[in-house]
Amino acid sequence: MEIRVISFVVAFLLLASPILQVVRSQVDNAEEVAEVEGGELGIVGDEAQDFSDGSLVPAPGVDTICVFPKNAARLVPAGEETELLVGMHNEGESSLNVIATRASLHLSYDHRMLVQNLTIQEFYNITVPLSAQATFPYVFAVSKYLQPGTFDLVGTIVYEIDQHLYQNVFYNGTIEVVEASGFITIESVFLVTLGVALIGLLGLWAYGRIQNLSKKTKRAPKVEVGTTTTKDDMNEWLQGTAYAHSLSSNKSKKKK
Repeated sequence: MEIRVISFVVAFLLLASPILQVVRSQVDNAEEVAEVEGGELGIVGDEAQDFSDGSLVPAPGVDTICVFPKNAARLVPAGEETELLVGMHNEGESSLNVIATRASLHLSYDHRMLVQNLTIQEFYNITVPLSAQATFPYVFAVSKYLQPGTFDLVGTIVYEIDQHLYQNVFYNGTIEVVEASGFITIESVFLVTLGVALIGLLGLWAYGRIQNLSKKTKRAPKVEVGTTTTKDDMNEWLQGTAYAHSLSSNKSKKKK
């Protein structure tokens, strides 16, 4: 069983190369590539068939695997399409008819909290023969309004064997929802506005400080340096006047 699963994983990784066709299958025991019967693919909207029956289980001998081509980090841009590849290996008792693939998004800390039901992708007249491997694309898009963060993606593939429905969970793990490139969010607009406002306030504060320093410099007292009038200068200036004669008379009287 382990050898069979390992060989299936290796073969699926080879099938998931960039030159992968939409649907391919490989027969192990004959070393030949056989086309999966049929090949019509449909994207289904609100009127899709409901495959949400929780009683569906995997069929014995049918294994599935999933890869995100060129997206090992599993980054999912909000509002943009993301593609993953579903591999199926039929080692059961008869051929199977692939009905649809679907997925849903849940909170990572509580799977009971459903975030979004994603696209149901139906297939028409696609049969995977016994002992064959097939690869199917699944394209989905999370809501563009979804906040970036870590969520759990649960993907299932529904198929029919002998008029009985079965399903396999091809992926049950985390994905990282990120902002789409070029998409302006409310948060980014708010942060830019806040940054501009802070820069403006800082500029006003600096301008006010410069104005206060300029006013203090203008109010500083000025020290005037003038000439000192001495007594000799005063006497020289008063020579020949009546005041000078009276001073001379007073001096003469004091001497006597």
